[in-house]
Amino acid sequence: MSISLDALTAFVYAADLGSFSAAARRLGKSQSTISEAIANLEIDLGSSLFDRTARQPSLTPAGQLLLPQARQIMSASQAMQQQAAQLSAGVETRLTLVLSDTFQSHTLENVASRLEARYPLLELECLVGEQEDVLDLILSGRAQLGLVGAMERYPPDIAHRRQRDSSELALFAAHRHPLATQSAIDETQLRQHRQLRLNTYGDKTPPRCGQRQWYAPSYLMLLDMARLGVGWAELPCWLVKSFGGGELKQLDVAGWPKRMPVDLVWAARRPLGAAAGWLLEQLAGTGSVPSTHPPINTD
Repeated sequence: MSISLDALTAFVYAADLGSFSAAARRLGKSQSTISEAIANLEIDLGSSLFDRTARQPSLTPAGQLLLPQARQIMSASQAMQQQAAQLSAGVETRLTLVLSDTFQSHTLENVASRLEARYPLLELECLVGEQEDVLDLILSGRAQLGLVGAMERYPPDIAHRRQRDSSELALFAAHRHPLATQSAIDETQLRQHRQLRLNTYGDKTPPRCGQRQWYAPSYLMLLDMARLGVGWAELPCWLVKSFGGGELKQLDVAGWPKRMPVDLVWAARRPLGAAAGWLLEQLAGTGSVPSTHPPINTD
């Protein structure tokens, strides 16, 4: 048995609009065409879908049972047609974005709803990474766009653009940590306690031996380690406010907090799909400035 999609469409519209004539007007067809399509569908299904004894047709029990399934088939067909149209227009099926914990997501939140409306069938994947890890994901093709704490220099095949909003970083420790009770802390006092440092997967610099340091590949992991009271860490202030649970204290250290610019990065020599290109323009057009100033050194 082969069921016509046009017949299913006529069935759904007639049921929703309450008459064959209303369905015909909405679909731009004659009433006789709609009536014939529904009659042929009833023959194919072996069931009467409408009770035609009254002035206006009403659904039979079989029609009420089959209507939701007809809607599902129509919806799947429409989704398939839309996906095919996007593919023919060069729209990718999946977009991966890498986010640094230095990036406050309100800028992305402002464009997320417009991205969803413009590309409703797009799969969006968000990863978290820092520094070299973000660049590695971009260069390998695993991700198309990234937002990263500004680096001093980039590989020649990485394009970048400075975001207008920078991130504020400060030094934090748990309230029960010895440093939390001190004021005007200097470098000598800091060195007496374990530092929790960012160390990305792609960092080729070997860990500093002989120093009391623990490492993690993300600021959020460093935050959790600091909450345990095992050391102090340099952390984005917004991250501590949002996820610190009130358990961390900002340390009183000269020169802190510091500002860190945030850059939007992408592969310079790899063409972006339509959705990635649109998102890049949104982030680069409204939330960024040219990268003419060097990043602040927070070492």
